[in-house]
Amino acid sequence: MQVAVIGAGVIGVSTAYFLAEAGHEVVVIERHNNVAEEASYGDSGILAASSIAPWAAPGVPRSFLSHLLKSEAPLMLNQPWRPSMLGWMRRWMKEADVERYRINRERMQRIAFYSRDIMQMLRERHQLDYEQTPGYLQLFRTERDLQLAQTAFDYLSEHNIPHKKLDAGQAHTIDCALNPNTPLAGALYFPEDEAGNCPLFTRQIRAQAQAMGVEFLFGSEVKSIEESKRGVHLQIDDHSFSAECVVVAGGADSAKLLTPLGLHLPLRAVKSYCATATIRNFESAPVAAVVDEAYKVAITRMGKRIRVAGTAELGSHTPELRQKALNTLLKVGYDWFPDACNYNTAAFWSGSSLALPDGPPLLGACRVRNVYINIGHGSTGWAMAAGSGKVVADVISGRTPDIDLDGLTPTRYS
Repeated sequence: MQVAVIGAGVIGVSTAYFLAEAGHEVVVIERHNNVAEEASYGDSGILAASSIAPWAAPGVPRSFLSHLLKSEAPLMLNQPWRPSMLGWMRRWMKEADVERYRINRERMQRIAFYSRDIMQMLRERHQLDYEQTPGYLQLFRTERDLQLAQTAFDYLSEHNIPHKKLDAGQAHTIDCALNPNTPLAGALYFPEDEAGNCPLFTRQIRAQAQAMGVEFLFGSEVKSIEESKRGVHLQIDDHSFSAECVVVAGGADSAKLLTPLGLHLPLRAVKSYCATATIRNFESAPVAAVVDEAYKVAITRMGKRIRVAGTAELGSHTPELRQKALNTLLKVGYDWFPDACNYNTAAFWSGSSLALPDGPPLLGACRVRNVYINIGHGSTGWAMAAGSGKVVADVISGRTPDIDLDGLTPTRYS
């Protein structure tokens, strides 16, 4: 079957790889000139299936909203009074109910754990090295932060997910480079999770996909998708392209392609930021990946560099760097690893991913014939990419996926 994949981020490239493995003729269409040029480029690097969870957790919306007027914040709202923004925020806050949180987390972890297995298979099959580091540490600054996370703690225990709850002293033993002067009430350690370099991984999978015959059309932007008798027509810049089916995996640009097809999904582009700095003192650099739960900012080691990534800005459609977000990244970097590097001279970046109010992605066939989607992963795209790509390839190939897709398909919003 001739399959067109829209988007050459880690989601789209992973999808193309597994489609080619299944024997399809695949072309990937990307408006940039290389893979991993948007959300995947600034990915935090966290591959944490054990701790992956929706942002809408009990108590979190109120906590986030309390930060809006502060100089550093995990969440920022741009044009907050627009009806579409208000509607999405209302849906997001409803998902913070305890039962909704449990349902959404189970769905996210189902695809994330599967993806971790697929990642291990890819790593062994192709001898991949994407600057991976083992272990993942969640840091809680205050007792209130620990209280907000209690639902997550309960979930981990009930589902027997490997983790260790640590006090401040034990956390500093796991990573002795943590700044002892920054208040720390406790931590969670996930020994089976890891971090790495998402753009590097994506380039490696692209090479493997090309070796199987996948064609990449760079510098080509899909303007529209239309149904046809034999499949679909794609309007690419000033010319048409036909295929038997299409997979929309274009991240933040996916919504504008799906809406004209009558697919009105509660998708929202979420802008995130990262700072990448060269390590100047390796003894003061992090050993494992860490995330500051108060600010939702991750710090990861990527070879000789450190990446500080996070924050979420809703309602922004421009690539400009907002100082409030940069302040948050700088604060978290200097708070936890002040001597590791000069964060003020880091390379700063911003880009958007596509999120849904409840958290889990949407995978597989939609009600428009020959159109498939692989979208809505938010900031945790890499942690779900390999599994999501394999699932969508299986669906297109008429094979039963290895995992239950309940709650992960577009019928969730039908």
